[in-house]
Amino acid sequence: MDIEKRILNHDKRAAARLISMVENKDPEGLKILQNLYSHSGNAYVIGITGPPGAGKSTLTDKLTKLLRKQDKQVAIIAVDPTSPFTGGAILGDRVRMNDLSVDPGVFIRSMGARGHLGGISEGTSAAIKILDIYGADFIFVETVGVGQSEIDIVKNCDTTLMVMVPGLGDDIQAIKAGVMEIGDVFAVNKADRDGAKRTAREIDMMLDFNKDLEWRPPVELVIAFENKGIDILLNSIMDHRNYLVESGKFIEKRIANAKTEIVGMIKERIERSMLDNSQNEEKLDLLSKQIVERNMDPFSVVDELFEAYRASIDVK
Repeated sequence: MDIEKRILNHDKRAAARLISMVENKDPEGLKILQNLYSHSGNAYVIGITGPPGAGKSTLTDKLTKLLRKQDKQVAIIAVDPTSPFTGGAILGDRVRMNDLSVDPGVFIRSMGARGHLGGISEGTSAAIKILDIYGADFIFVETVGVGQSEIDIVKNCDTTLMVMVPGLGDDIQAIKAGVMEIGDVFAVNKADRDGAKRTAREIDMMLDFNKDLEWRPPVELVIAFENKGIDILLNSIMDHRNYLVESGKFIEKRIANAKTEIVGMIKERIERSMLDNSQNEEKLDLLSKQIVERNMDPFSVVDELFEAYRASIDVK
């Protein structure tokens, strides 16, 4: 049985194989994903983001177990930071969810960020589609936890859960991280610690500043390690899902996400076609040297490269 039929038959190995193929930009894998694309669009995607050490993995684990009690098929994409020196990743999130790995109704995929700075891997979007086709009802995407640059998750999910913990900094930590625009639901984890209720109040106060919110993000206190408050948190996520569907925002958001993905893929293709060969790399090195020596400016260099690219397209 070929890989397409196996994925449609809920074959974990086939799905894992296709994710690897697409992540490595295998043309055959991309073609298979194109062929299967019409089978996607059914899974609900939940992004889980927040600072390192907030307990995102534990929270994902507990939410998944709660959904499994409802007989839902769950997939988890856990993105781990990649070493800038070796290119390797520890992929520790999968270790924390070890007991879930033996559950036939749970698919866990760890991915290295590979230098991508938006908190998720470059291949995350494709992995979401593949796991959707595979038959997941819910897909959790747990981000690296990189703070202020962690915005890409919003473009890849339906509901974004922002996880905060007390004691991370001063009273306006929430403002500094820019999380007010990211979260659809907020969870203050480790709520047994001093300052948890204060952190929740601060988030609520910041949300109150925005009077134009059509959806008022709930702020829930949880203790993920002790499995406390998880049911209430899941209900808040489902409330957001219902709001999106009933208001028509669900389709609007997915259209906006699709548009963002198209633009991103176009940018990537142009960049690759302009720079991905040794001759262009040598030219780029030479031009960069001239910029440093102040013999050229970066604006003129970009103009020169782009004109050369346009000329090559015209020739073709």
